[in-house]
Amino acid sequence: MAIRYPIVPNNITVHLGKPDEAVRDVTVSFTEYISNVASNELYPTWPVEALKANIYAIISFTLNRIYNEWYRSKGYNFDITSSPAYDQTFKYGSSTYENISNIVEDIFNNYVVKNGQVQPYFTRYCDGRQTTCNGLSQWGSVSLANQGKNYLEILKYYYGNVISIQYNAVVGDVSLGYPGYPIGLGNVGNPVIAIQRDLKRIRANYPAIPIIQDKYGIYNEETENAVKKFQEIFNLPITGIVDKATWYKIKYVYTSVKKLADLYSDGISEREANFLYQDELKYGDTGIEVQYIHYYLDAIAFLDPDIPRLPTNSIYNNNTISMVKAFQSKYNLPVTGVFTYTDWNVLRNVYKKLLETYNGDYSDYINELYPDYFLTRGSSGEDVLRLQKFLYKICEYDHSIPGVRVNGLFDELTEKSVLKLQKDYGFDVNGIVGPLLWRKVVELSKR
Repeated sequence: MAIRYPIVPNNITVHLGKPDEAVRDVTVSFTEYISNVASNELYPTWPVEALKANIYAIISFTLNRIYNEWYRSKGYNFDITSSPAYDQTFKYGSSTYENISNIVEDIFNNYVVKNGQVQPYFTRYCDGRQTTCNGLSQWGSVSLANQGKNYLEILKYYYGNVISIQYNAVVGDVSLGYPGYPIGLGNVGNPVIAIQRDLKRIRANYPAIPIIQDKYGIYNEETENAVKKFQEIFNLPITGIVDKATWYKIKYVYTSVKKLADLYSDGISEREANFLYQDELKYGDTGIEVQYIHYYLDAIAFLDPDIPRLPTNSIYNNNTISMVKAFQSKYNLPVTGVFTYTDWNVLRNVYKKLLETYNGDYSDYINELYPDYFLTRGSSGEDVLRLQKFLYKICEYDHSIPGVRVNGLFDELTEKSVLKLQKDYGFDVNGIVGPLLWRKVVELSKR
């Protein structure tokens, strides 16, 4: 499992005005943005500890906007505005103060968190003279610094002892929350986990949304039903598929009910930010994710001489590295031998294309290949029909299997047969058919 901590972005896109104002967007480096805001809101002659406290507030406020996709969840294509009425004062192209920029360079990947939470804290602040608020007072921080308080004591004075600093956060390219493709029945992975997590919390405010009990990150029938009800409540097309519009409406409602852009936020705990699927797999890693990679690579290697077909098991070993490097090289990915989330998307697309386009002497083998998505109760179509044919052959000699109707519908009887096989052969007993169980079903059908 991997906790999804916030990443400090290399760049940030700023809308040069109010959200709906017809002005351009600019993309600047994160440090340039923070230095610009700090130089336009603070005085370089202020005590160093006051400057640090204020810059921490500016950094954390900015990261809160980015992490929660505050504007993107509302349909905008930027991260933050330049308007102090909505966000912070940013003047594109304006000069910055050297001492302020030096502080920014030193602390830009540190931010304020509320204890027990992972998201950057919504560090609301105001100047303390013309405006006051429940948050940090910029001029008040000067008085506190002159009394000998350091930046953390100043921050705790305004935000309470419940806050601390997350130091040395990872810096990199921040990918958008929406994975770039519609998510529906049979999909699996961290995007599904995010949808399920958010809908479970939203349900506390909208109890008409059905309960989701899945713990494997698989988009099953109960997830589909919950999405349909959400779409109905919020006047979206009722498809049961999470497209971009539904994804960001879920994100927007989740942020609202959790008050993530608020001083008094419920916050996201480490448990809630805990995702099943690693963003990177490397030498020595073990588990079902590694087995999945091996399944896909082995199937591709069987038909593609550019990918070596080597013995594998559930451990990410030297054979895995050799196969991954060959795959990465062929598909113009960084040849590292480390398997990333980007590699995973490419691998699945290659596998899917193989299933759709392959014509050759291996038609029977192609028929036995896993269909590239999880089959679960409610699934239908040719892939379910293939599964049922394999199950039917097993039932002919193993009469302990409940049976199956070969009708292309993953119904209750199909689920019962799958559950019995999972129990008999040591799989998770969840009624869901993934690549490893599919391979076992094919193997058993040949007896």
